[in-house]
Amino acid sequence: MSSYSANALLTPSLPITRKKKKRHVIITFTTSRSHVSPRMSLQQPLTAITKLLWGNSLPPQLLISTVRSTWSATWHLLMSQLAPSDPSGRYSRPPSQFPANFNSLQFSRQNPSSLHLYVALPCPWAHRTLIVRALKGLENAIPVSIAAPGTDGSWEFKDGAAPDGDTFVPGLDKANGCRTLREVYRLRRGGYNGRSTVPMLWDVENKEVVCNESYDIIQLFNSGLNGLASSPALDLAPPALKERIEEWNRVIYPGVNNGVYRCGFAQSQEAYDMAVNELFTTLDMLDDHLGRCRYLCGDMLTLADICLFTTLVRFDLVYNVLFKCTKKKLLEYPNLHGYMRDIYQIPKVAATCNFQAIMDGYYGILFPLNPGSIRPTMPSGCEHEALIRPHNRESLSSVDQSMAAHVS
Repeated sequence: MSSYSANALLTPSLPITRKKKKRHVIITFTTSRSHVSPRMSLQQPLTAITKLLWGNSLPPQLLISTVRSTWSATWHLLMSQLAPSDPSGRYSRPPSQFPANFNSLQFSRQNPSSLHLYVALPCPWAHRTLIVRALKGLENAIPVSIAAPGTDGSWEFKDGAAPDGDTFVPGLDKANGCRTLREVYRLRRGGYNGRSTVPMLWDVENKEVVCNESYDIIQLFNSGLNGLASSPALDLAPPALKERIEEWNRVIYPGVNNGVYRCGFAQSQEAYDMAVNELFTTLDMLDDHLGRCRYLCGDMLTLADICLFTTLVRFDLVYNVLFKCTKKKLLEYPNLHGYMRDIYQIPKVAATCNFQAIMDGYYGILFPLNPGSIRPTMPSGCEHEALIRPHNRESLSSVDQSMAAHVS
C-alpha cells in the first residue's frame, strides 16, 4: 500500500463559553471564531484558572498524574485513528482501496485525455507520481490538482500563493471544482465513504477513480502513456531490470518507505525499537551498496530509485525529528546523501520538492506527534543550495555490480 491520507484530528469548536464559580467569583470566557484561534481560545481561560487556583506555584502532584493519564489515553485514541496498529503497537498500514483496475487502465490508454492526477506535496507516495510524470514529459497530458492538509486533517483545495518559478504549490481542484478530496472521491458511481488518499488518478469523463496505489500509477506513467509523453524513450523499468527492481522494492518498502512510519507511528516501546533497528539496518546496507553503484540497479535510474528518493529527501527534514529516526541523520551517510543529491539534481526533480509544504504538512497537522504544531527550522543540509553541491557520483557509472549479495 502506497498512499496517504491526512489524519482526522479532534479540534475544539468555537465560540467557547464557560462559567466556574469559586468563592462567589464568576469567571466567563467567550471567544470569537473570527478573531481567536482554537488554541488561543483554550489557552487563555486555562491560564486564568491555573493562576486563580495555585498562583505561581506548580499544580499539585495529583493533578499532574491525572492530566498525564488522561493525555496518554487520549493520545492512544488519536493514534488508533491516525495509525492503526496491531496488539503489540506496531503500525499496520491500511491497503489501497483502488489498486490498478486494468480494464480502467486500458480505457484510459484509449482516451488518456480524461485522466487527472490528484496529489499533496507532503506525501512521499504522491511525490513519486509527480517525479515520474515530470521525467516522462507528461505534464501537458496529465493535469494535476494539488491539495493541502486542512485543519481537520482532510485534504482540501484552496487558492494558494503563486508558484515560485517551477515549484509546485497547493491550489484549486482543476477537474471537479471540489473543496476537499473527500468530495472528489464521493463523485464516483456508488459514492465512497472510506479513506480519501493521495495520490489518486481520476477519470474525468466517467467520474471514476482509476487508481490510488502509487506504484501502479508510476508504472502506468512510465510505460502506458508513451504516445503522449515528450520523453517516450526513457524507460525507468526496462525488462532486463524488472526482476532487480522488484527485489529492491521488497527491501525498500518495508525497511525504509514504510519503515520511517513504523518508527513514528509506533504505539509501544517494543514496536518502536524493532522498527528503528530494521530501518537503520536497511539504511546501512543501502549506503554500503551505493558506495559501489551510482543507482540501485547499476548505471540506470529506475522506479526503485524514485521510490527510495522520496523518503530520503524527507529524512533529515521530518523523519529524523518528528518520527524519532534519530540514530543517524541522512547527512551522516556519505553515499546515501550523495545519491539523494544526485537524483535531486536531475532536471525537473527539484521542482517537485516543496520543502516548506512538506514541513508544514507534517509538523502542523500530525497533532498526536506534535501537539504544539511548532515547526522547527529547516536543517541547513536540506536547503536547495546544499542539495545542489557536486555529488561526484558520475565516477561510479561504470560500476554495475550485482546486488544479489545484499538482498536476501
